[in-house]
Amino acid sequence: MLIDNLADWAHSVFVEQFDTWLVIGFVAQAMFSARFLIQWIASERAGRSVVPVAFWFFSIAGGGMLFAYALYREDPVFIAGQGAGLIIYMRNLWLIFREHRAALVN
Repeated sequence: MLIDNLADWAHSVFVEQFDTWLVIGFVAQAMFSARFLIQWIASERAGRSVVPVAFWFFSIAGGGMLFAYALYREDPVFIAGQGAGLIIYMRNLWLIFREHRAALVN
């Protein structure tokens, strides 16, 4: 019984709901998760904790796609979480850009 119920649930979630938005959601989640791999690799290479600029670009790309997905699915928790995150990611990139611009001037 439990196996049948689990199989029915999996079919409902992963097969019956399959559409373009589900693909976008999975691609977005993969992109968002890739930022941690990028950060880990950069830190291992440097031998210390490092947050490369690519981390923020992947955060914005994955977070933006996940935000669109959350809007489509009308999930208020996901919308609030990803929306707030996008502001933070953009602010970090702006601070990095400003620092690089100031270094060029000096």
